[in-house]
Amino acid sequence: MSTSSTFRTVPPTADVVIIGGGVMGASTAFHLAEAGVKNIVLVERGDLCFGSSGKPIGGVRAQFSDPLNIELGSRSLRAFQDFPHRPGADIRLDSVGYLFLLTTDRQAAEFEVSVKTQNDLGVPSRMVNPDEARELCPYISTDGLVAAVYSPTDGHARPGLVVRGYADAAARAGVTFATHTNVTGIDTAGDRVTAVHTDRGRIACSTVICTAGAWSGQIGDMVGISLPVRPVRRQLAFTKPLTPPAPRIPFTIDFASSAYFHNSDDGLLFGLADPDQPDGFDTTWTPEWLELFRDVARHRAPELADMEVADGWAGLYEVTPDHNALIGRSSELGNFLYAAGFSGHGFLQGPAVGEIMRDLYLDREPFVDISPLSADRFRTGAETRPEAHVV
Repeated sequence: MSTSSTFRTVPPTADVVIIGGGVMGASTAFHLAEAGVKNIVLVERGDLCFGSSGKPIGGVRAQFSDPLNIELGSRSLRAFQDFPHRPGADIRLDSVGYLFLLTTDRQAAEFEVSVKTQNDLGVPSRMVNPDEARELCPYISTDGLVAAVYSPTDGHARPGLVVRGYADAAARAGVTFATHTNVTGIDTAGDRVTAVHTDRGRIACSTVICTAGAWSGQIGDMVGISLPVRPVRRQLAFTKPLTPPAPRIPFTIDFASSAYFHNSDDGLLFGLADPDQPDGFDTTWTPEWLELFRDVARHRAPELADMEVADGWAGLYEVTPDHNALIGRSSELGNFLYAAGFSGHGFLQGPAVGEIMRDLYLDREPFVDISPLSADRFRTGAETRPEAHVV
């Protein structure tokens, strides 16, 4: 089923307008429609999965340091595992686990605390020694490795298939998808949003849900609400097909450098967060970036340093000041909801956040208290504890 708009103008009215057609928007649309909400219009400036969700492979994990992110990750992992049945799509989930490589005693001590918190919440993560880490991932060198952490239920899936799976099910339930449609303004009256303006017409509406990813700050500005999200380019690369084939390995991360690698079709995928990357919406892939990864690989996974690269990709992280998401209802505009600023964790938390947005809209109690993620925390100074920022 097509989920693109085939009309020249948007519907004139809607109960809910969702702005942004990535995993958050698609998940929110699906969960609302599944709950019986009618007259939903999702507006997307490009194609579905146009922004950050367009990354070719996305990690899924419950390994975090704080209970709230652990619960969001765990809930989403269960949804990914159930995706063939609900909503009904193959997302190429591969539960290879996540392997964090630790190179200092301080890192090991901090991860031990996190593992205990994860275990208390039902996540089967565990500390492993360097030799066991190498058994799990034969590419790594144990030189300088102090310890590692492994959770077998983590892994990776295909964001594009997740977005399409949610969107197709939502479209079957009656959601309208207005793709290639730009939001140009939002009307308010008193403490309410009343309409969304687009380059295909005006939509009078009773609720707006902002899931615009790296562009969410611009949407917030249209109604005078601060959604402090910075766009930051992140790049990755794919090797040429490997002969013999690569062994099936965990999603492996050198914690100190943020360099990571894992299986990808007939080769490997490499990634690393460039600490000097300036803010901006540029998504040009620059092969020179690869030298940053190769510098780390020469020591941590030497065989990878000389592998030939076939292609690459660049996308945007949507980063907040404390690297935690913005999820909630505006305190100034009661019918403006938002889910943005996931700082690299959005895809893996998408199913759980879609549930939460449904519950906020329906005035239900979400499965977890998301009040610490209110955008108001940056006004009051009551910031959540920052997550270690990796992938």
